Amino acid sequence: LIILTFFQFIWILFLLQMGGLTLLALGIWVSSDGASLLQILRPFSKQSTQVVNVGFFCIVIGAALVLLGILGCYAAHKKSKCLLLTFASIMLIIFISEVATGVVALTYTSFAEGILRAWATPALQNQYGNDPAVTKLWNSTMTQLHCCGFSNYTDFMGSNFQNATGGSLPSICCRTNNNTCTPAQAEYSNVQGCFQQILMIIKENASTMGGTAAGIGLLEIAAILVSINLYCHLDNEDS
Repeated sequence: LIILTFFQFIWILFLLQMGGLTLLALGIWVSSDGASLLQILRPFSKQSTQVVNVGFFCIVIGAALVLLGILGCYAAHKKSKCLLLTFASIMLIIFISEVATGVVALTYTSFAEGILRAWATPALQNQYGNDPAVTKLWNSTMTQLHCCGFSNYTDFMGSNFQNATGGSLPSICCRTNNNTCTPAQAEYSNVQGCFQQILMIIKENASTMGGTAAGIGLLEIAAILVSINLYCHLDNEDS
């Protein structure tokens, strides 16, 4: 029976390491992709990166799962009850942190509209055109999503950018071949705002992260249960 439990534990650790590598790759993709959720939200507020920076969290957890898989294999090979208990304890802590992060992510997605609307308009009014990083990221967002502003071109009305350009708006807000874009041209072009596209990206990323976390969470629970079972068998052998 203990041999069967041992092989079950090794198999679960293998799957756990594969899950850790998947989570690690997913975190790297979210953190580095130019069109990712994190970079699109970065112009709104520094606080937004703290709320939605799941990429870094995935990298840390993914790397931890890979290392824990190695620790679990070593503990099973050496039949070390101390290492098995350490493995189960750390795995439980990681599982609890993932559940907490999932709850925060779901809550954030539910209130995304209010949060983004409160951050986006001030950023467009005050920072666009003045802050190079914000301007570059907003231009990239509007170009990739084929949208103008957060709600529409009116987000730029009375902004620092419009005042500095003599009343012009970003060219993406107009469907013309001219370099300048007047409010009248923007109204006629009727380019949609970026909110709906951004919200869709948030939900898509949240679903991807949630599905991946759920699968890995099940593996973590299985690893905890089997490691405790193996610990009990070793304890019975010693007694």
